[in-house]
Amino acid sequence: MKKASGTLYGIGVGPGDPDLIPVKAVDVLGKIDLIFAAASTKNEHSRAVEIATRHIPRSACIKMLSFPMTRDQKARQASWHSNAEIIIGELRKGLNAAFLTLGDCLTYATYGYILKAIGQIAPEIKVVTIPGITSYQAAAARINLPLVEGEQSLLVVSGAEGGNNLRQVCDCAENVVIMKAYRNTGDIVAALGEAGMLDTSVAVSNLGMEDEKIIKDVSSLSKSKPGYWTLVIAKKK
Repeated sequence: MKKASGTLYGIGVGPGDPDLIPVKAVDVLGKIDLIFAAASTKNEHSRAVEIATRHIPRSACIKMLSFPMTRDQKARQASWHSNAEIIIGELRKGLNAAFLTLGDCLTYATYGYILKAIGQIAPEIKVVTIPGITSYQAAAARINLPLVEGEQSLLVVSGAEGGNNLRQVCDCAENVVIMKAYRNTGDIVAALGEAGMLDTSVAVSNLGMEDEKIIKDVSSLSKSKPGYWTLVIAKKK
């Protein structure tokens, strides 16, 4: 009899503090055979694995999957599909595996692309996604700042390409979260100023980690490049 395929669990381990991992994720990790996590082509380090280490059984195998940091869409898609094939191969051996991501696994996460690729290649594979606390939720809690109140709206945008996303949507909501605010910071600061949100913005870098920084003068980001894990919470006056 053919062995049944294992289950893939997508797990968001939270923003950085190991105590913020969901209880359900901890339960799953305690029974898992194999751990997958994304790494760049330059190294095999994973902060997600580092955060979850205390909950990963010694018997579990950890496999780092390489994803190129490139704007070449074809190269990115090729890596999503090739890594999905690797995961599918292990699941078809009957192993249960987890794919770990920082924050929430369906919010600006590599897991989302893997999920789509697996659905295209092997739709019969069982996938269970366990949400995690997003970095912006944890950042708001860290500085005791409500994200939304009353009938207000919240927009979450990427700042990887600068402030253009903010310029396009800043009239649509009273509160904006800018993720990936680690480069093109000068343009992000400029866009916040144009929207009248600069003075009511706060940036948080490396949340929940030893080198955490809370940056109340967001304009300073244009003078010194912040760490990779940086976001901005901006509010209209």
